[in-house]
Amino acid sequence: MARSPRRAAGRRLQLPLLCLLLQGATAILFAAFVRYNPETDAALWHWGNHSHADNEFYFRYPSFQDVHAMVFAGFGFLMAFLQRYGFGSVGFTFLLAAFTLQWSTLVQGFLHSMHGGRIHVGVQSMVNADFCAGAVLISFGAVLGRTGPAQLLLMALLETVLFGINEFVLLSLLGVKDAGGSMTIHTFGAYFGLVLSRVLYRPQLEKSKHRQGSIYHSDLFAMIGTIFLWVFWPSFNSAPTGLGDGQHRTALNTYYSLTASTLGTFALSALVGERGRLDMVHIQNAALAGGVVVGTAGEMMLTPFGALAAGFLAGTVSTLGYKFFTPILEAKFKVQDTCGVHNLHGLPGVLGALLGVLAAGLATHEAYGEGLDSVFPLVAVGRRTATSQAIYQLFGLLVTLTFASVGGGLGGLLLKLPFLGSPADSQCYEDQVYWKVPGEQEEEAQGPLRAEEPDSRA
Repeated sequence: MARSPRRAAGRRLQLPLLCLLLQGATAILFAAFVRYNPETDAALWHWGNHSHADNEFYFRYPSFQDVHAMVFAGFGFLMAFLQRYGFGSVGFTFLLAAFTLQWSTLVQGFLHSMHGGRIHVGVQSMVNADFCAGAVLISFGAVLGRTGPAQLLLMALLETVLFGINEFVLLSLLGVKDAGGSMTIHTFGAYFGLVLSRVLYRPQLEKSKHRQGSIYHSDLFAMIGTIFLWVFWPSFNSAPTGLGDGQHRTALNTYYSLTASTLGTFALSALVGERGRLDMVHIQNAALAGGVVVGTAGEMMLTPFGALAAGFLAGTVSTLGYKFFTPILEAKFKVQDTCGVHNLHGLPGVLGALLGVLAAGLATHEAYGEGLDSVFPLVAVGRRTATSQAIYQLFGLLVTLTFASVGGGLGGLLLKLPFLGSPADSQCYEDQVYWKVPGEQEEEAQGPLRAEEPDSRA
């Protein structure tokens, strides 16, 4: 009993000290290295004698707004299905994303946009940082409810560095095309989180099994997150693409792919469901797989039919994953995947990477015309053939899986350090461990609420 006050004092100080340390370090680095880019700097912009309407802000900011809403509202509410972990789902999403935006600006800046010893930032930097935050939040979904905020911040610290390196290797060194991030965001984030979860495996998690279930209104909150993500996903995939036909085509391909994945999800959910009833878990998650699967190939000449076919395949595969593969993942591979990120981001991400391999291999001058230079510049100038570009695309997937697996393993070892104070097996998926919950005194007196059955995500 003598250790209990010390534990409480450690928990009280741990998060504030870590937040202050990380914020102080990033602030110092910002002061030393980060500057406005020519699109943002008053002197440089006006020296160039541009029209205000030419500023990149007006072309990129609408897409940034959509991506930003996806990261903070979409991801946060999508993970709010746990009956006793709504504060943790939305609140820790807020914390992780806010830190990652700063840290990824530095990491991506050092790798991509250093000029004269300075990192130059603008609206595109904001989009790129949000993409990194998306990958971190995907990983968060795999360990949702089983990790404390200090552990999560350290996870973000490590993952952001590895995300930036993996992205640099794929996009800059290998010349891989992955505008919407099937590989760099979804595959990387999913398998980083899954390996992390494997290292953090809890054999006694049954003690908290009763809190893994959802209740009516928590599933409704999660559906709000789904709708946010679904509506804004065309912006997510098209935000980093070249202005003009590439961005237009990416938005269209994502738009049609999402509609098909939704139809596929409803069909398969009813087909495999008990007495033909739909499962809200499938609808909340697998319906979004169409956005993931065209992340790599979205800017390519996929054709509207190809987008529909890819989306339908992703929706069906994701639904079957939730129904049949998630239980196997825990029972056979000891991976406790709270949100089922393997089914929403992992499998569709790999499928999306393979779709990119196929689309790259079929690229021709006849199909793309002069536009080949913006989609596959190395093929357009003759430095690569379409086949060799496809091989590079496939190699990029293997590199991503390697970075994610090694990084997830290292992250798991880091998060297992005992002084970080993860919640006990009997206190997982419970907001009261880290949050002041309204009415908590009455609930503690009555005992914990129990769900009728565990959620099929876990």
